Amino acid sequence: MTLVLASQSAGRIAMLQAAGVSVEACPAQVDEDSIKASLAEAGAKPRDIADALAEAKARKVSRKMPTALVLGCDQICVGADGHIFDKPETPDDARAHLARLSGSAHRLISAAVICEQGAPVWRVVDMAQMTMRPLSERFIHDYVEAYWEPIRHSVGCYRIEAEGAQLFTSVSGSQFTIIGMPLLPVLDYLRLRGLLPT
Repeated sequence: MTLVLASQSAGRIAMLQAAGVSVEACPAQVDEDSIKASLAEAGAKPRDIADALAEAKARKVSRKMPTALVLGCDQICVGADGHIFDKPETPDDARAHLARLSGSAHRLISAAVICEQGAPVWRVVDMAQMTMRPLSERFIHDYVEAYWEPIRHSVGCYRIEAEGAQLFTSVSGSQFTIIGMPLLPVLDYLRLRGLLPT
């Protein structure tokens, strides 16, 4: 049986491969913005939005590849005031994003759903609490200027596994969840299904 990641996320592919998992990547190309907007309008909690987006990606690819296990993932960044952040579209968006997170705590919610034959067979949602130090306007400007390309795909506008570590005073939760996937529970399920040795 093959594991397929319903995404071309370089970070998630690297995470799986570094853990010794053989994985194929197939982007799901779902309309994340409309799904997120309709769920938010209906009053869904951020964890349920992340879960629904992960499922939508896995389900779409699983319908095309019914004999594979298809892993869909999503991550939601929630500010202290409950605001849900989207990935920045421009460097100015990223600067505004970091200015809003500066000096406060926020949550990263990471969901993973595995589908088989077009239906979900397993899911998990994990959360990390992040406390960002107060950032000067100059630091934010220089940080985005230097790292725009690698941070533009991050809902938090940082890569904590690299230079983004400089942004924080404390974090609570799994490093894997912060990077973008609750990896350890995923590995447990893959062992259960015989894709990894026990």
